[in-house]
Amino acid sequence: MTSLEGARERRIRTGGVELCVAELGDPGRPTVVLVHGYPDSKEVWSEVAGRLAGRFHVVLYDVRGHGRSTAPSPLRGGFTLEKLTDDFLAVADAVSPGRPVHLVGHDWGSVQGWEFVTVGRTEGRIASFTSVSGPSLDHFGHWLGKRVKRPTPRRVGQLLGQGAKSWYVYLLHTPKVPELAWRGPLGRAWPKILARTERMPRGDYPTRSLPQDAAHGAWLYRDNVRARLRDPRTDAHAHVPVQLITPLQDAFLSERLYDELEQWVPQLVRRTLPAGHWVPRTRPDQLAAWITEFVTATEDGRTQPAATGRHADRFGGQLVLVTGAGGGIGRATALAFAAAGARVVAVDRNAEAAVDTAERALLAGAPAAWAETVDVSDEQAMEKLAEKVTADHGVVDVLVNNAGIGLAGAFFDHTTEDWKQVLDVNLWGVIHGCRLFGARMAARGQGGHIVNIASAAAYQPSRALPAYSTSKAAVLMLSECLRAELAGQGIGVTAICPGFVNTGITSAAHFAGVDAEEERRRQRRTARLYGLRNYPAEKVADAVVRAVVRNEAVVPVTPEARLLHAMSRFAPRALRRLARVEPRL
Repeated sequence: MTSLEGARERRIRTGGVELCVAELGDPGRPTVVLVHGYPDSKEVWSEVAGRLAGRFHVVLYDVRGHGRSTAPSPLRGGFTLEKLTDDFLAVADAVSPGRPVHLVGHDWGSVQGWEFVTVGRTEGRIASFTSVSGPSLDHFGHWLGKRVKRPTPRRVGQLLGQGAKSWYVYLLHTPKVPELAWRGPLGRAWPKILARTERMPRGDYPTRSLPQDAAHGAWLYRDNVRARLRDPRTDAHAHVPVQLITPLQDAFLSERLYDELEQWVPQLVRRTLPAGHWVPRTRPDQLAAWITEFVTATEDGRTQPAATGRHADRFGGQLVLVTGAGGGIGRATALAFAAAGARVVAVDRNAEAAVDTAERALLAGAPAAWAETVDVSDEQAMEKLAEKVTADHGVVDVLVNNAGIGLAGAFFDHTTEDWKQVLDVNLWGVIHGCRLFGARMAARGQGGHIVNIASAAAYQPSRALPAYSTSKAAVLMLSECLRAELAGQGIGVTAICPGFVNTGITSAAHFAGVDAEEERRRQRRTARLYGLRNYPAEKVADAVVRAVVRNEAVVPVTPEARLLHAMSRFAPRALRRLARVEPRL
């Protein structure tokens, strides 16, 4: 993605300063104004702006005293929220006269944005507001006051937690020290600090103006924080729809700051993502997708996303691919992500079943769903699938390797072809998915999650399931190895171990060493036993979605799977004795 190359620049004078404004896209389309935070300049938005420019008129400007905008003189008193509001209105009037703009703010750009959307003089000039990693100082002041006046153990914990995260705010109020630090060693070290702590890719950010931007920006805190927290406004109600995007790994802001936000925002959409503070640089794809969805919905007269189910704040608009999605756990998982607002790619070797799942996903709440017919054991077919999905829909955010087949019987009854078939699907199918889609996640550099459906048989040996158990044990170990390797790239890996679940895999399982009639009898009996157990695939799907949210490593699902997992750790001898029992089929 390109930076701000090709942007149209103009200078706007307001309040004794000159603002540098950049524009991308068609001015005839809805205008999206991106406001940067501290210690940034407008270039922090370059990755997001490039992604939005094809759909919108995108406007970025350097806040006064930052980038190529001039600084007020004197600095003290020149960065109040009132003056920053004047700046915003001057930019909005210049770039979108007579038509409201869609506002997006990050960090101090979001703090400013809350001021813009809660004061009367901006009514009619803003159509929507997307807030990223920056609270309203007024809302924050009321949040603090409520916890100080009526402390409970939980509220005190929240105060202490946010107090620890806000350590830098105290330092920024000290005279001269921040300026000296930013113009000296801190300014030189800042790019490396961000690369290490935020896993931020290098590019056109930070710019060479960083030391000066950070020194000037200290006055954002000095001119506003203490005054607003001490005496917050009581009328700070948003007069536009607001989309709140909360990075769950933000080192500076607790998600608890927004617990009572609904009382201030009548039309609120919440989004969360597992990322650090600088999501405009680390997660531009997801951020651009959510901004696009919200702006488009507002323009169409909608403010709520189509899917409002559990975890819709986390997966709305994300791309989820599920193999073996034609039925059972795969179908249930695809529908669970669809209900959470994800775009779904349903993959199965049965074309009709895949199409049926995609159609159901749309009914469940997915904004889009597609069916693909692939045999996961076919490496070349999987390579073509990965290329097609990436070209048509983008990089997958969540991959669920679910496709699998059953195989039972004594070891010496298993033929070489039996082993090849079960390993090709159950193990190589997972390897192909992890390699092809996982590599694209890693190359994108914006995180993701891989879910591999293993089995309780992965850690419970059985004389009746030598090949099947071996394949699932390999999937479990592969998942653990990948989790260790990809953790530094923000990609989670989970192994799901369901146990006895009522799905179609039992009626289609192959039984080695018996004739066709006896195989059919055992299939019917096994399916009947699983039916009597009647553990639904939907519960496994819920566990899959929850595991991605929590970034869990190994998830035994059913009660027996959890018991066997505990025994594998604390009573392995008992499991070995249990493995000798011959099932009566």
